[in-house]
Amino acid sequence: MSQQEIETKPWVIITVFKENTNPNDLQRISPQIQILIDEWQRQGKMMWSGAFNDNAKGIAVFEGTKYEAKEFYDKYDKICSGILHYSMYQWDAMPILSVLSK
Repeated sequence: MSQQEIETKPWVIITVFKENTNPNDLQRISPQIQILIDEWQRQGKMMWSGAFNDNAKGIAVFEGTKYEAKEFYDKYDKICSGILHYSMYQWDAMPILSVLSK
């Protein structure tokens, strides 16, 4: 594994409701998303997440290796596929979560 693959970096997932998002689908996936976040935090990792003011978009900011981020995103994808639009990006901002977690 390269240094880049094992280095902890900040990541962000941006989520947007699809135009035809069914409220029942949201109620169905919300507990699954919460379980995914709880599992992440149980491992001692921090994550900030929440909705924007319009309640149609959300964000999750977390730190992990490239592998951990991909693994989290794959689980998120299985939960949200077909219901929400979402993308994950490496966030090149100051690693604030590392500073705050110490």
